[in-house]
Amino acid sequence: MDLNRKSLGLGNKPALVLVDMIEGFTNPECPLGCDCPDVVAANAELLAVFRGANLPIFFTTVVFHSDDQARVFRERVPALNALTPDSHWVKVDHRLVMRDGEVLVEKQWASAFRGTDIDEQLRARGVDSLVVTGLSTSGCVRATAVDGLQHDYRVVVAKEAVGDRNMEAHAANLFDMHAKYADVLPMSDVLSDIDKRTE
Repeated sequence: MDLNRKSLGLGNKPALVLVDMIEGFTNPECPLGCDCPDVVAANAELLAVFRGANLPIFFTTVVFHSDDQARVFRERVPALNALTPDSHWVKVDHRLVMRDGEVLVEKQWASAFRGTDIDEQLRARGVDSLVVTGLSTSGCVRATAVDGLQHDYRVVVAKEAVGDRNMEAHAANLFDMHAKYADVLPMSDVLSDIDKRTE
């Protein structure tokens, strides 16, 4: 039986949170990566619209500065050890170049909220809701969406702007997030909502 849930949509001031759209995850040459040009293109489209509306934009990356950071996580997934400060893999995908005023949040865990100051930065900008995108749907996107809700933000996941190495996991997690934690919406709905704010 489905849960009774209400679609909340976005609030008065949404921010775009691009979760781990970095070379290590968008380039299949990296053990952590996948070939996802459609997801990159969708994020580029969202970036353009959020920039046009002068709304806050946050990128996240995963960087490990010492051996004791996320030790058990890295024991489970040794490929994460490639994500060091001097690595090309931790840089934002070259097709999604950051601009002045946009924020890069370094994290060591799945959620963009865990061990970072993103909540303080969002609140300082008056943000009340999030459009969450990026990689991967079943991992860092889901963790960020759940934590976004747990920090009392309305959360929208832009369906075409998230991806996963496993399509079954992708579909299952979109279903589950939409059931409990976020509104999973088509890109067209998100773009239309943001476009209306510039009229």
